[in-house]
Amino acid sequence: MFKANIYVTLKPGVLDPQGEAVKNSLHVLDYPYVDEVRIGKYIQVWLQGEDREKARRELEEMSDKLLANPVIEDYRVEIAEVDEP
Repeated sequence: MFKANIYVTLKPGVLDPQGEAVKNSLHVLDYPYVDEVRIGKYIQVWLQGEDREKARRELEEMSDKLLANPVIEDYRVEIAEVDEP
């Protein structure tokens, strides 16, 4: 069994209104030195199987098709073999 951590972030140059709102709130809370905040997603997926490369290919496919929007988002997949979820 494999456990994957998938990190989805906005591509550079894509506006991040949620990150901007958080940055402004941090400034109000007296953290004026915060320069930029980018908000992303963290997704965990557990997969049955024994073939690590097949699992990686399928996770890349899942990310391209559903978990991330490849037009405006980048993603990174980390995969590890585990016993159970």
